[in-house]
Amino acid sequence: AYDLRTRGQPPGRMLVLNTDAGRTYVDGSRIAQLHVAGEGNTVPKQKAVLLFSVKQVPQRPATIAISYLAKGMAWAPSYRVDISDPKTLVLQQKAVVKNELGPIENAQVRLISGFPSVQFANVTSPLSLETTWTQFFQQLNQRSSPSHAVASNMITQQVAFNRESPGGGIDLSAIPTGEGVDLHYQDIGRQTLDEGDSLALETASAKADYERIVEWIVPDTRQANGRYIAEHQRNSDHDKYQDAAWDAVRFRNPLEFPMTTAPALIVSGDRFNGQRLSYWVNPGEKTTMHVTKALSVRTRSVEQEVKGQREILYVGGYEYRKTTVEGELRANNHRKEAVKLVIRRRFSGDLVSADQKPECTLLEEGVYSVNKRNQLTWSLDLEPGKEVKLVYRYTVLV
Repeated sequence: AYDLRTRGQPPGRMLVLNTDAGRTYVDGSRIAQLHVAGEGNTVPKQKAVLLFSVKQVPQRPATIAISYLAKGMAWAPSYRVDISDPKTLVLQQKAVVKNELGPIENAQVRLISGFPSVQFANVTSPLSLETTWTQFFQQLNQRSSPSHAVASNMITQQVAFNRESPGGGIDLSAIPTGEGVDLHYQDIGRQTLDEGDSLALETASAKADYERIVEWIVPDTRQANGRYIAEHQRNSDHDKYQDAAWDAVRFRNPLEFPMTTAPALIVSGDRFNGQRLSYWVNPGEKTTMHVTKALSVRTRSVEQEVKGQREILYVGGYEYRKTTVEGELRANNHRKEAVKLVIRRRFSGDLVSADQKPECTLLEEGVYSVNKRNQLTWSLDLEPGKEVKLVYRYTVLV
């Protein structure tokens, strides 16, 4: 008979066997099989419990409710946009709930969306037996922030922290909704999930009028000081600096609550059209969702400095050269149908002139730089086989 004892020994290293001949230490990693004759001995184990001191119990049995933050229960949103109808789209919001916390039975589940401001998400309460004061204070010093450890890459940050559309502006026609803090709770009823289970379900569906457009965004290729952005820097953030035309759908959020930042699948009946990231959109607010690159709409953008005398200016003790730049935009429609073409040209400097009177918007990122950050927006109809040419000029300090 053997007395099996592992208490006091590091787990996974040595197994202690008390035999008639003495004590034997066996490397646990080398044990292939072990047979114990008889019932063996009971090995005590520690188990964490919560003790409550209740001053007054109105009735027996009494129920105690505990509220706390815990990791392991989360949901991932997604959208399906059906554009089979040429005028009305169908928007479906879907959710996948994954339970890595523990078994839950007939629990009321609500999905929360908004900005997840949990500053001490990685800190374990000192009430837990699994932490010490040293670990607690170390976790306080290493608390996460939205721009660091919580999100591991750019896309993850945009989804987890509900980033707004980078090209969006202020839409005063959005429908006022909600009170208090900007958090939305979506009730999905009572659910039973074992640990490790996943649940997929549709949480909302609505229809909306929409418009098909081709959006061509020409990025700013200059830094705030007027110098050109290096090629390697543009290649490191291809989505920001790519010069491409996109087929897109433009519509207003038809749901009674905000559309959270999430992947959106665009289909036409049973045909896949594209999948892109949809940004946070308030109820009734207008949004533009890219579908796929418009390869049949050829585009070309060029810029060059206008010959002439360069004026030297001093700003904040630095010498700048003021130059005039002329740009040209060309777009050709190779389709059999007319397209609604929206061109957004971003540049640094002061606008001098532009064909067809585009809307000029001052971007927030250039408020405090020596050169203003601007966006020119044209919206025009391009007939089949036709080409449009737009010329603009601006001055920039280099």
